[in-house]
Amino acid sequence: MSASSLAVPTPDRPGTPYPRSARVMARLRGAWAANPPLTLVGLATLALVIPFVVGIFADPWVITGAPAWLKPAKFAVSIGIYSLTLVWFLSFVRGHRRLVAAVAWGTALAFVLEMVVIAGQAGRGTTSHFNDATALDGALFSIMGGAILVVWLLGIATAVLLLRQRIAPASLAWALRLGILGAAVGMALALPMVGGLQAHAVGVADGGPGLPVVNWSTEGGDLRVGHFVGLHAMQVLPLLALALARFAPRWLPEGRRTALVVVAGLAWIGLALLLTWQALRAQSIVNPDGVTLGAFGALGVAAVVAAGAVVLPAARGAGVGGVR
Repeated sequence: MSASSLAVPTPDRPGTPYPRSARVMARLRGAWAANPPLTLVGLATLALVIPFVVGIFADPWVITGAPAWLKPAKFAVSIGIYSLTLVWFLSFVRGHRRLVAAVAWGTALAFVLEMVVIAGQAGRGTTSHFNDATALDGALFSIMGGAILVVWLLGIATAVLLLRQRIAPASLAWALRLGILGAAVGMALALPMVGGLQAHAVGVADGGPGLPVVNWSTEGGDLRVGHFVGLHAMQVLPLLALALARFAPRWLPEGRRTALVVVAGLAWIGLALLLTWQALRAQSIVNPDGVTLGAFGALGVAAVVAAGAVVLPAARGAGVGGVR
């Protein structure tokens, strides 16, 4: 499996316009050829979003203050994005075919179990998380916990594989490595939910007033915020690396672009940790106190100073904008 397996083929006749739809289909064919289980799960769960969204409006049933089919819809989007992103990450791994196959199949099967339980419990009109009302509910929640533990362990295995690869450019290599590590941190930040709390919210009951769609509590802490931010390091950091490769000025060499990616990766993981710290203090994301604002400000200043230390010497050397 290689990165080239996901590359878009060039048109037969040079200069012939290549429609975007054809490029998308070419990428999907490449993904399927490289990694059938994760590609199937990714596309299938994204397709499930449609009936789940229909259910949000067609089914009047409400579970913990939200439409019954909202959680399945959100998880379908999340699982679909994670699966297809992981297909791309694994395409950079050379060799280790059995281990890559184990990561792909293990992650895919774990996500299938997760999705079946979440949708099944919604269909039964009950919660899928933190539910031990009956022996069946408790068993299903335990299955979900085991499935996500498998996904987390296989994510760590992916990070180790990527650390052992020689990937060019280096900025993309470190975006991939820090992206999967950030996602692993994001998953780990969910542990307090299933540990002593047995809830998403801190200081208030689950199901109270929350932000639209995501339902993050507006009255107390919510551990889903840091969890969400950490998970999406997988998308944010590679996009940053690709943007730098395309748009960064010539006077900013690859080594400094790599340093910027590392700064962004550490700042992003720090943000996920701060958001979790805020939630554990029973403080809503929309109502930070002075201590929280000071912590976020310190993180922002540190990130800006570090980024400046990377960019300014290169700009000074190139004489850009009168910088000396």
